[in-house]
Amino acid sequence: MNILTLLAVGSGGFIGASLRYLINNYISHHYPHTLPFGILFVNLFGSLIMGIMFGIFMFSALFSQDTRIYTFVTTGILGALTTYSTFALDSFILLNNGNYSAAAINMSLNLFGTVLFAGIGFLGVKFLLS
Repeated sequence: MNILTLLAVGSGGFIGASLRYLINNYISHHYPHTLPFGILFVNLFGSLIMGIMFGIFMFSALFSQDTRIYTFVTTGILGALTTYSTFALDSFILLNNGNYSAAAINMSLNLFGTVLFAGIGFLGVKFLLS
């Protein structure tokens, strides 16, 4: 690893964390609900983009010369945009408040939805580039 890669991850992390904050606040304010839809959205959207990026990495020469762009987007932006710890805390709060069905729905949508969206992104790129 070199300093440019570290800077790519750090600057991407700043962008991703800022986007998570803005998106989560916007959705939570405009669509108030028991379920934490803001975090669900960033996790689903980030997983879709992660699948797309992995597909591009696997089926295109776009990142073959310099992986810093790939690292900037995946580890930096998407790593900070999506958040397992916030999802875990949101789920715990729902459980702790006795909202068991909302907690189960939140956990299911985050777990299965993110895997599904990553797969859709990857398979979409594979279909387009193969």
